[in-house]
Amino acid sequence: MSPRGVATPDVRERLFAAAERVVERDGPGALTSRSVTTEAGCAKGLLHSHFAGFDEFVAELCLDRFARTAVKARSLAGQAGRGTVAGNLDTVVLALFDSGGPAVSGIAMARPAAALRIREALEAGAPGFAAIEEAVAGYLEAERGLGRVPDSVDPAVAALALVGTGHHLLMTTWPDSPDPRPALRRLVTALVGEDVRAVGS
Repeated sequence: MSPRGVATPDVRERLFAAAERVVERDGPGALTSRSVTTEAGCAKGLLHSHFAGFDEFVAELCLDRFARTAVKARSLAGQAGRGTVAGNLDTVVLALFDSGGPAVSGIAMARPAAALRIREALEAGAPGFAAIEEAVAGYLEAERGLGRVPDSVDPAVAALALVGTGHHLLMTTWPDSPDPRPALRRLVTALVGEDVRAVGS
């Protein structure tokens, strides 16, 4: 536990990771400011000294995870011609479901103030689903140019289908829901074809 007055390095990420562990282990109903700081092993007031309130904390957690997925999506450009198209897309689209993503997003949507902060941030240009969609479309365009995606595939439409479905499943998947990953993998296969070939590594 960090003593009062001593700086905690990377405090935001420490609290975010603790929140994800709480949700993964105990379910979304267990997520409170106290459960987060207890899990993080820090002073109870630390969360409120870095965030205006718990709604802001939840919103910032979701935005941070969206931004991380957007970074992964942008890295797809360097993967064109490497590995498999389906495998590369899996890495990005399924990242939305890492570390209790659906439950955390569900909590945010159930808290109007948090949902509003997320919407306003995305509208103001924070990296989110639009950035992921744009990166996926660019990647599919590059792979189509290499002959690894059929010419019949419209990269923009395929990206919209993938990211839109990911968004839908993210917001409607709860702990007792079926695992959304198989459905997304089937969609990837349907969009890019079953005979995707690995080229290079």
